[in-house]
Amino acid sequence: MTETTPRSVAVTGAPRPVGELLRAWRLRRRRSQLDLALDAEISQRHLSFLESGRSRPSREMVLLLADRLGVPLRERNLLLAAAGFAPVFSERSLEDPALEQARAAVRQILTGYEPHPALAIDGHWTMLFANRAVAPLMEGIDPELLQPPVNALRLSLHPKGLAPRILNFREWRDHILARLAHQVEVSADPVLIRLMDELKAYPVPPGAQSAPGSGRDAYGGVAVPLRLSSELGPLEFLSTTTVFGTAQDITLSELAIEAFFPANAGTAEAVRRLAESA
Repeated sequence: MTETTPRSVAVTGAPRPVGELLRAWRLRRRRSQLDLALDAEISQRHLSFLESGRSRPSREMVLLLADRLGVPLRERNLLLAAAGFAPVFSERSLEDPALEQARAAVRQILTGYEPHPALAIDGHWTMLFANRAVAPLMEGIDPELLQPPVNALRLSLHPKGLAPRILNFREWRDHILARLAHQVEVSADPVLIRLMDELKAYPVPPGAQSAPGSGRDAYGGVAVPLRLSSELGPLEFLSTTTVFGTAQDITLSELAIEAFFPANAGTAEAVRRLAESA
C-alpha cells in the first residue's frame, strides 16, 4: 500500500490514524497543505499537526476537511471512526422501507426516458433497475451474466455479453476503462479496482476493429458513441449520466442513472419499433 492510498486499515490490519488518512486523501487529490489549509480557512501549521497526529481533529474539522477534499460519504464515515466519532451518514439497502419514495422517484425517471434505454446503477456498477427499453438490447447475452447481481460494465465488455455486438468495441472499451479509472482515482474503492483489473483481462472480440469516425472526435470531443449491431441494423447511442449530488445517505449518494439516446434518425426509428414490439 502506498502512502497515497486512503484506506482505513493498513496492510497489518491495524486501523490507520485519522491524520494519516487525511494526508493520504490530500495527496490523492494532489493538493498541498497550504492549498487545503487556505480552502478550509485554517492555518497550515494546524493542518500539519492534524496530519502528523500532534493534534486531534474535532468532529466538525474531520467533516470540513473531508468536504474540501471531496471524500465520498462512505469514506467520511471511516474518517470519523478513525478520529473516534460515530458515523454521520447512514447506509441502507435500497429496499429499505424508508427509501420507498427514492425508489419510486428513480423508477419514474427511468420510465420517463422511454422509449430510450436507461438503467439505475450503484457505485459498483451493479444494475438496480432498468426501464423496458433495455430488455430488447440484451438479446443473445449469456443468461449467467443476467443473474443478479448484474454488473453493467461486465455485461458490456464480457465476451459472452454485449462485446461481440459492439461495432466500435476498442473505442467503447477505452471509454469505459477511462471512466472506471477516474472513479478509482476519486474513491480508492478496492471493489472498483478489482473490477477494472477484471475488465482489462477480457479478450478483444475476434475481428474487432476501429469503426470509422467512432472515436471521441466524432462528436466534437464530448462523447464516445456506443454502436451496436441488431436485427434492425446498426444502432448508435450517446450516453448520459445523472447523479444525485445532494444525497446525505450513502446508498443514494452512490446511485446514478445511465441513459442512452439515439444518435441518428435510423436509431431513433429502430428504438421506437423495438419499444412497440416489446
